[in-house]
Amino acid sequence: MSLQTISMNHSIETENLSLWYGDFQALIDVNVKIPDGQITSLIGPSGCGKTTLLRCFNRVNERYGNVTTEGKIEILGKNIYDPDVSLPELRKAVGMVFQRPNPLPISVYENILFGLRIHSPMRSLTRSESDQIVEEALTSVFLWEDLKDKLKTRATSLQLEQQQKLCIARLLPLKPKIILMDEPCSALDAKGTLAVEELMEVLAGTYTFLIVTHNMAQARRVSEECIFMFLGELIEHRETQALFEDPKQEKTADYVQMRYG
Repeated sequence: MSLQTISMNHSIETENLSLWYGDFQALIDVNVKIPDGQITSLIGPSGCGKTTLLRCFNRVNERYGNVTTEGKIEILGKNIYDPDVSLPELRKAVGMVFQRPNPLPISVYENILFGLRIHSPMRSLTRSESDQIVEEALTSVFLWEDLKDKLKTRATSLQLEQQQKLCIARLLPLKPKIILMDEPCSALDAKGTLAVEELMEVLAGTYTFLIVTHNMAQARRVSEECIFMFLGELIEHRETQALFEDPKQEKTADYVQMRYG
């Protein structure tokens, strides 16, 4: 069953989600609903479970071995552990961008088409179709004008800001519904950070964004809702302005007022 055909008010929903790495419990009974078509930030001190939670939603945690997951995860209204859910289809619907830009060491053009060729190996694209896909993807992330004459350039030679935008662009031909971002601006300077934030704000609505960030100013700037985690537990989830200005939990107040973390 394709996850791409289902539309819900909440793109992601968990119920009593717990996860262990061996004997260490990294997530403890996490219940969360991520609204469709918005930017939601995950904040909290290092080691609190933010990235682990993020990686639950495309099942990347399973790559690390000795991982046990309990509870329920629904993506676009479908339990991702149901036997009829294809892992490749899940990862088409749920794209991911990492801390450091990681374009493939091939041309800009081939980076954009790579996902399509992996996920649809039997699909034969004409040159005209390929050109259109590349142009549309680069236009969506405001790179077309900069790179239209550099499509054969090795992607790893681009500026870091361009590389990170390219990593977003190469997800788009797969038509994801959700984009997970794990500290997407941590390797960028202030100008690059602002450019990626502006891009997220433009794309939100078309895509649901869930971002992990240690930058609380960034969380306040870009996200409509914010989740605070501490030691594997979800402590507070509210509209971003309310969470920062009037936190209801003492641990949240301590963190946003920079008493620890």
